[in-house]
Amino acid sequence: MTMVQQAGPEAAHKLLDFVNASPTPFHAVQAAAARLEKAGFQKVRERDEWEKSLKAGGKYYLTRNQSALLAFTLPQNWRPGAGVSIVATHVDSPNLRVRPVSKRTKAGYLQVGVELYGGGIWHAWFDRDLSLAGRVVLADKSGNFTSKLVKIDRPILRIPNVAIHLNRGTADDFKFNTETEFVPILGLVESQLNATSTSSKETPKAASDIQGNHHSALLELLSEHLSVSPEYIHDFELHLYDTQPAVLGGLRNEFVFSPRMDNQFSSFAAVEAISTFAASSSFNVLEGNVNCIALFNHEEIGSVSTSGAESSLIPFLLQRLSPSPAAYAQSVARSFLISADMGHAVHPNYTSKHEDNHTPHVNGGVVIKTNAKQRYASDSIGSFIVKKLIEKKGGKVQEYEIRNDMVCGSTVGPMLSKIGVRTVDVGCAMLSMHSIRETAGSEDVQAAIDLFTSFFEGFAELDRTLTVE
Repeated sequence: MTMVQQAGPEAAHKLLDFVNASPTPFHAVQAAAARLEKAGFQKVRERDEWEKSLKAGGKYYLTRNQSALLAFTLPQNWRPGAGVSIVATHVDSPNLRVRPVSKRTKAGYLQVGVELYGGGIWHAWFDRDLSLAGRVVLADKSGNFTSKLVKIDRPILRIPNVAIHLNRGTADDFKFNTETEFVPILGLVESQLNATSTSSKETPKAASDIQGNHHSALLELLSEHLSVSPEYIHDFELHLYDTQPAVLGGLRNEFVFSPRMDNQFSSFAAVEAISTFAASSSFNVLEGNVNCIALFNHEEIGSVSTSGAESSLIPFLLQRLSPSPAAYAQSVARSFLISADMGHAVHPNYTSKHEDNHTPHVNGGVVIKTNAKQRYASDSIGSFIVKKLIEKKGGKVQEYEIRNDMVCGSTVGPMLSKIGVRTVDVGCAMLSMHSIRETAGSEDVQAAIDLFTSFFEGFAELDRTLTVE
């Protein structure tokens, strides 16, 4: 456990461990892969002809660009043309990311240039204890290169508010310029003077040399954590994150106070469900669909990337499992996808933001999300299937549809439904979505796991009882 043991659901404590280990999508994929390997999943690579070595009853996973993951299990009677039961989530969240040239100095402070990622509640990032995590491209002494993850576990950055005495209106109308008034401080200029210079002015700069793009003190800090010299660092993708850990809270630990609930909550539940299912007796006797989870990147900015939901990941998996055109078409027709992304709980101070009859509550069970404009992919068939699966585990169902005078968000569901796979959008209710600290329900963690487990255990059998022409 990452903290002193608290009362609360076991699944919620496991979620805390997952989130605290996962300040970036790279780390979330790494944590998911570790859990899958513990459950006996075998890693395969897209570049290899792994489909030739697949075995019925096998458990496999693959990653793409260290930031997206697919895991799947094959039933004992598996053959091409089988349907695929998919839980799709995303592992990215709104945050700040270090610019390619980040070195800034102003008024005696060392600053780090950052770019906004996604639609965050940015004012929540002021006066937080921030640090850095991500991946770094390193050279070794033999001339080879590798990408390694890094996580600095102490506060090194801060975006300080301006004192109210210097900005009297800020208490009533807090506005700021995200380019000029939202730049983190790293330290004082004097600390830079003690940093070791890692580049020679007399040596021409190579194209892959980034030493002049960032404060040398920052590069030295990274090199210490990676146990290399700064000159071996050739590039990186670094994200800012809040060092305050995820915890349980509330009178009876009914809440999860945490960063990145949207959508590491759903991603953890998917990983936990397929890992537990694959180690159960249900997996050994089950006939029917391939079971699959998909953890995507870049949902918060539209999913258009090699590791996003609009990439080739799901289509390629379906094609490699069912390579002939006929088998592929059969597989799509037999498949079903649950798009799992967090939903909006009714807020006690802003109840008017919800339609009167669609007010999901934290710890109220799984939420089915519907939108007539297809911002969510749910329809009556998908909703019915989800309700029956939840019913098998004795769970609760909530409904969400947005008010007519508000704009609806979206998920990976609608874009994945274009493949032709039946799709439904679900989630668990939370408060403060896209803040640096969000609030979810500790009981809802198990509710999500139960739905996904029921899906893996029983969808194919349930589907055989349903006729839809």
